[in-house]
Amino acid sequence: MTKETLFDHIDPNVKCLIENADCLTALQKVDSATIDLILTSPPYNIGKSYEVKTSIEKYLEGQEEIIAELVRVLSERGNLCWQVGNYVDKGEVFPLDIYYYQIFKKHGLKLRNRIVWHFGHGLHASNRFSGRYETLLWFSKTDDYIFNLDHVRVPSKYPGKLHFKGPKKGQPSGNPLGKNPSDVWEIMEHDWDTAMWNIPNVKSNHPEKTEHPCQFPIELVERCVLALTDENSWVLDPFAGVGSTVVGALKHRRNALGIEKEKAYCDIAHQRVNELRQGKLKMRPMDKPIHKPTLNDKVAQIPQEWKQLELTNHYQENGHL
Repeated sequence: MTKETLFDHIDPNVKCLIENADCLTALQKVDSATIDLILTSPPYNIGKSYEVKTSIEKYLEGQEEIIAELVRVLSERGNLCWQVGNYVDKGEVFPLDIYYYQIFKKHGLKLRNRIVWHFGHGLHASNRFSGRYETLLWFSKTDDYIFNLDHVRVPSKYPGKLHFKGPKKGQPSGNPLGKNPSDVWEIMEHDWDTAMWNIPNVKSNHPEKTEHPCQFPIELVERCVLALTDENSWVLDPFAGVGSTVVGALKHRRNALGIEKEKAYCDIAHQRVNELRQGKLKMRPMDKPIHKPTLNDKVAQIPQEWKQLELTNHYQENGHL
């Protein structure tokens, strides 16, 4: 694997490479069993500027060829996280995680969790409920996979709870480092106790926003990196976009390889890595709570026009108009 040294004041031993190339071609040059974590969000076949929309069958056929290479480069203790949403065709929803599960299972990977990433804002729908979540499939290559639970434990809701019977009666029943989060995490709350990955998606007012239309947040990367790799592990994103996976890996002293076919996105990724080393990269802190407007915030107040409409409807329903 080709490596280039990242900037010394991040960590002189950490390596970084962002390659502007076709995904499949670049993967074929990567040594087998060298990557501890593959984390990516593949093109969804929804007609974005960087993808050509095709039938779902042809789309998945092309993806399987790439997946076969990804399984080859994944280490024996390695993990793969595949973050996807839905493919929509003529109003019909095709849940991509279900289709992808069959492909990964065919190639011998084992599903460890199906994680729900919830976000509060997204595209609005008129003929169905508006989508507010995507899924992240976490697979391992073998049963002996990297999993650092203590790095992602969450504070216990009842730390003072005691064993009420048995030889440990009267002793604390929990773990002093916190509890094990479940497969749906509410990461943005300080207690992380509802198991929902409630991470804001990267929209216009997000500090990490670039020109990429489907950018996922760095903190989504960080959760996976901390739990599913060790320091100095190699992390790969085969659809690197503007480098969020690369940044999240480097931030926690992991080596990073990003592959991206669009040169404009590679340029942005390089710029973001540069800003990271200078301490200038804007990132949303992992423990920052999601803003909840108060009744005093204008955006939380009912518009006067709506109040008047409600009053008019009330009178009409009661026969006064």
